[in-house]
Amino acid sequence: MTTPDAFDHPPRPMIQRVGAILWPSFFAAGVATMVFFAFVDPLQLRDITFNHIHINREAGYTIGFFMFWLATASSSLFTWILLRPASRFNKPLSKEAQ
Repeated sequence: MTTPDAFDHPPRPMIQRVGAILWPSFFAAGVATMVFFAFVDPLQLRDITFNHIHINREAGYTIGFFMFWLATASSSLFTWILLRPASRFNKPLSKEAQ
């Protein structure tokens, strides 16, 4: 029989959890940035969206990369939230309820 405080697996260190979210999303953002900007020029994108803001091409690439990183990091974070083991949140039933 398991103890009431037993988990499916031990908790991971915070740095490992953060790294598991940020590293794959960094990689995916890099790939997405390369594919997107292979077809889209940041200056033309600026001209059709925010033509009153003056940015150079490198700033457009940088902004695009961080936007892709934010999107992919949020996707990784939501996946991590959904895959957490239920034993962390559901208290075991008392012996009277079984």
